[in-house]
Amino acid sequence: MALHLERSQELQQRAEALIPGGVDSPVRAFRAVGGHPPFVERAEGAYLYDADGNRYLDYFGSWGPMILGHAAPAVIEAVREAALRSTSFGASTAAEAELAELVTRAVPSIQKLRFVSSGTEAVMSAIRLARAFTGRNRIVKFEGCYHGHSDALLVKAGSGVATLGIPGSAGVPVETTQFTTALRYNDLDEVETLFARHPGEVACVILEPVVGNAGTILPEPGFLEGLREITRREGALLILDEVMTGFRLSLGGAQQIYGITPDLTTLGKIIGGGLPVGAFGGRAEIMDMLAPLGPVYQAGTLSGNPLAMAAGIAQLSALHAAGAEFYDRLAETTRQIADGVQEIAEELGVPLVTNRIGSMFTWFFRDSSDSDVVIDFDDAARSLTERFGVFHRAMLERGVWLPPSQYEAAFVSAAHGAAEVEATLAAAREALMVAQAALPTPEPLTA
Repeated sequence: MALHLERSQELQQRAEALIPGGVDSPVRAFRAVGGHPPFVERAEGAYLYDADGNRYLDYFGSWGPMILGHAAPAVIEAVREAALRSTSFGASTAAEAELAELVTRAVPSIQKLRFVSSGTEAVMSAIRLARAFTGRNRIVKFEGCYHGHSDALLVKAGSGVATLGIPGSAGVPVETTQFTTALRYNDLDEVETLFARHPGEVACVILEPVVGNAGTILPEPGFLEGLREITRREGALLILDEVMTGFRLSLGGAQQIYGITPDLTTLGKIIGGGLPVGAFGGRAEIMDMLAPLGPVYQAGTLSGNPLAMAAGIAQLSALHAAGAEFYDRLAETTRQIADGVQEIAEELGVPLVTNRIGSMFTWFFRDSSDSDVVIDFDDAARSLTERFGVFHRAMLERGVWLPPSQYEAAFVSAAHGAAEVEATLAAAREALMVAQAALPTPEPLTA
């Protein structure tokens, strides 16, 4: 079975002549999975349509924002109406405070916030704010957690870096990362040791409360609670990067599910309804250190862009109105998909570990001798990426488009229903058999 992607390949060649690698974000490339990336022309509901007329069931959802499905009518109408009034003003609008109210009502730990244009900006600004508030320099992050591409945080950053096999990034001076320490996710002992070695030096601990950029990895019981206790005791700030999990796992994000109150939170993706947007916020006493009130400078010409604000208001209003039942339905659909494929894999003898929470999941392809759990980046990195690549291509040929990396979370939207579940399981059965047949089972390591 082969896809016809002639027009997409023509477009790829054109793009490669003008854009490095033909992509504006490396995660869109198919180098980790092989094959040719389709060029998308439009999307609706749970489906993408490419330049060659192929239709795909979408499981990356613009990398998370499309929780209502593509081209949600309320979001599209809000953007259309906003665009008629101009695409940007460079001045304040009422929409900024309206969206801020929707965010703070859902996430009580955020007393004040500021909008930016990307998750990278949000994290970069939150780090600067944490350093200013504490008067300290050191940052603690966790292996496999991705917090954008600012220099200080491209240390064991998972996601695209792991997919492409890049150890950090060229062009990042050692001096920029000398105050960044990357620890093992889910390991509180390492955190305690770090604070003991650097007393009074740590400005903040930042993490994805549920990792999405090394594949979906959940916090072990007590891990987030332990981080909150340690940071509070040591006078460091706790920053939860909920760019991916915010409004995705629940209306209040991962911090609502796990009962954790951070000092600062970073947001993006869903709060913009698919338009470029980010935000960072937290305790008022910290946020009030930002200019023009305080000494910490942060700015952005297009921050609070009226189109992004309109899309965010429409999407978050819909989520507020839908309530907890909406998230329960999403979680059940995700369970049927993720666990359904796991059951098929077990039936066929394909070693697979499925991690899921809410509407996020990852299928990790494993060596049969490997552990049946994935709780940190080292576990994820032992996955059989070549086998995942075969599976990805086989799924795409059967009309199911997964994230093109073993190290990315997949997402389910409200537009995924019973028909989509059935189609996914049918495609996965065939694709798992293709993946199993295409590659020999690795021999277990012997002493």
